[in-house]
Amino acid sequence: MKGKSGSQVRSLDVARLAGVSRSAVSRAYTPGAYISDETRARVLHAAETLGYSPNAMARSLITRRTGIVGVVSTDLDNPFYAALLQKLGTALQKAGLAPLVLFGDENSTDHHITQMMSYRVDALVMTNATLSSRMAVRFAAQDKPIIAINRLMAQDEITSITCDNRSGMQSVVDHLADLGCRRIAFVAGHPDSSSSRDREDGFLRQMAARGLSPAGIVTGHYTHDGGAAAARQILGGDTLPDAIACANDMMAFAVMDVARKEFGLRIPRQVKVTGFDNSGLADWSSHALTSVDQNVDEMIALAVEHIGAAVRLEPRAPHHIEVPARLVIRASSVDQAQGGEGDVPC
Repeated sequence: MKGKSGSQVRSLDVARLAGVSRSAVSRAYTPGAYISDETRARVLHAAETLGYSPNAMARSLITRRTGIVGVVSTDLDNPFYAALLQKLGTALQKAGLAPLVLFGDENSTDHHITQMMSYRVDALVMTNATLSSRMAVRFAAQDKPIIAINRLMAQDEITSITCDNRSGMQSVVDHLADLGCRRIAFVAGHPDSSSSRDREDGFLRQMAARGLSPAGIVTGHYTHDGGAAAARQILGGDTLPDAIACANDMMAFAVMDVARKEFGLRIPRQVKVTGFDNSGLADWSSHALTSVDQNVDEMIALAVEHIGAAVRLEPRAPHHIEVPARLVIRASSVDQAQGGEGDVPC
């Protein structure tokens, strides 16, 4: 590595100038390594003076760790996943790790994993993506963690981090029932999605617990177009529901648009609408959507902690982690004149 003078600068040169060992220089640039603040400051000052920066690839040959985390993401049309990806990337960088992001669809994940393995990533994170059992076994055989955020995956090699989808949707039913709603319809997500199945299960269980029967259940496939089609089917029936609970915000936005523009309904006076994700758009005044917050910050913190342990060669056994959700109440379900906005733990 050439320094400010153009000559080759080695970690040994930094160690001599800082008055520390060569291993201390290595620890100063290793995320999670034990080193005092004073020693780290001396090393960084010496490195700055000499114009030194560590050779990550050379160090990886010794440590067998690159500090690169592979991220496979899909469905960035959904603002929830776009925001999740941004927060995840920022958290990984703050932890001294480098995210390598590949974008695809539900059918291209295995191909992306093969690419990731060629880059010798230290871990793999998937957001709204699936992975075949064959590829999960192949990646895990390298003693590197696979983490799925916001999706429960059946493979034993994968750590899944989700919110409590069932209790989140149960809190929606309780909220609507407490407001006097008796004809509550449900717009489900994708049939193959664990989150959609769990949210529908929570909806049905709590409806039964409150002595209510669904006013209709229609699949919207987690998309805006699917939500709009579901809204037309539900609202075009013989009996108008007094509330529509949606399995994500994208579908809820579509339901609100169709209800207002095509059926001339007033929200929430004539029909109440709720979502699930608490995406940034949910707080916009144009929708002011009551929605379940998935506690994304906690899910990401747990994922980064899990990855950090693997980088430090302290791997943890794969398991399912469930974080609590909370209901954020806005004007799509409660008339602002009633002063009902706020948060409700799930």
